[in-house]
Amino acid sequence: MKLTKSLILGSAAMFVGAGAQAADLPMKAKAIEYVKICSLYGAGFYYIPGTDTCLKLSGYVRAETLMGSNSIFNTANNGIGAAHNRLSNYYTSRSRADLAMDTRTATEYGVVRTYADLAFTWTAGGYAGAGTSAVNGSTSYNGNAVGTSGSGSITGGSLGIYYAFIQFAGFTIGRAQSQFSSPWTNYPGNNFDGLPGGAGWDAVNQFAYTADFGQGITFSVSAEDQVVRYTTNIWNVSGATAAGLATGAYGAGDIGAVRTPDLVAALRVDQAWGLVQASVAAHDNHTGYYGVDETTGHPADKWGWAGQLALSVKNIPTGAGDTINIQGVYTNGASGYNFQPYTSYTYAMYGGTGLPGAYQSIGLAGVSDSVFVAGSGQELTTTYGFNGAYTHNWNPQWNTAVYGAWAAVRYNNTAKGYICGAFTATLALSSGVAGCNPDFNYGVVGVITRWTPVKNLTFSADLAYSMLDQKYASGSTVTLPVQAGIAKPGATYQLKDQNSLVLLLRAQRSW
Repeated sequence: MKLTKSLILGSAAMFVGAGAQAADLPMKAKAIEYVKICSLYGAGFYYIPGTDTCLKLSGYVRAETLMGSNSIFNTANNGIGAAHNRLSNYYTSRSRADLAMDTRTATEYGVVRTYADLAFTWTAGGYAGAGTSAVNGSTSYNGNAVGTSGSGSITGGSLGIYYAFIQFAGFTIGRAQSQFSSPWTNYPGNNFDGLPGGAGWDAVNQFAYTADFGQGITFSVSAEDQVVRYTTNIWNVSGATAAGLATGAYGAGDIGAVRTPDLVAALRVDQAWGLVQASVAAHDNHTGYYGVDETTGHPADKWGWAGQLALSVKNIPTGAGDTINIQGVYTNGASGYNFQPYTSYTYAMYGGTGLPGAYQSIGLAGVSDSVFVAGSGQELTTTYGFNGAYTHNWNPQWNTAVYGAWAAVRYNNTAKGYICGAFTATLALSSGVAGCNPDFNYGVVGVITRWTPVKNLTFSADLAYSMLDQKYASGSTVTLPVQAGIAKPGATYQLKDQNSLVLLLRAQRSW
């Protein structure tokens, strides 16, 4: 028994001694890489561990509702929203999460920058259009109903690639804001998207070079993708139909494949008081064929152009941070530089009428880059317009902006002859060719108030009123076919100016 006890105590002492010796041995600590602040490019940048590249992550979460339209982007000026009946939404809502990634690396050739901005968006459903059934048009929704397999899932949302570009040694390569656009694009002081009067914010694939002359003076040249960003409509009026004309489409869409990019140049001066910018662009109008196959021939290409002047004045005497932004634009065969992509290219707005025998009234209009008929050349469309805003800061938490925009579309006499020949014959315009004029004006006025109770959290209310001033003879009527998709009957409609009022409510948390 004593022998056993001695062995146990001896073994314990041996293990304790071994443990003490092990504790005395030096231990090699595992290397830890801490994220370091990068102060070279402003607040929010950090070094990516193990590299000399600085990274900034930013973004926002937004929830918004537009009252009085089937769109978040625009007023009710065409389609279901402009029908103003039981199929039109009283409101449309949307939620969005945005993530932006900005990297900078200093090199012997200057800073190499990459930038990407991704937006994940869910937009509420609405009436999608009628089918062929005689029973209530077989109406359906364009979203996922609550409780279905797609409800709230990615299949009911969308991913937007807003920006994705590389900048190096003065070059910009990839999807970025057009060099033609002013810094505020189509938002001189507003949240509402649908202002004409200048180039918009929507990014475009490009290859650009910017020369910096110092003292805030820069000059940029670029070749930019034209089709999605800059082409409105090229109409073959020989293909006009009653159904198309009833929606403001003055012919069959006849845009050909891409041949050349748009060529853009811009001179900009940035100073403490604000900035001034002059931009010009050349736009090639390339069509398809006169008929259904290549043996029918085609019009020759025709170059259009656009010019824009923009002015911003900061810290005006009415208050600290108060700003005036204004820009004006003129285009010939390049209407997308005036009617930017979040405006409408066709207008069919319904309203009331006091004209005996007319079912309702309608305002019809269409924007194009050019029009032609079979066997003819292209006739370029002219537009001009402006937009602007005055923003006043009441205090650090509240500000209000008053804004407006106006744009005009003018067809030359030859183009009017093509359009009016189809319009009067197909829709039975009561005043005949003499009362036909496809020219129009479109304007928007609005006011927005923003409240920022805490940093980077903003609530806003943006009220916008739009007006369509069509130029068809006063009191004229047209006979429209059945518009099954929006439940409008085949009937006589008075041609009349129209308007729309919408309210955009938004909450946004940026980070």
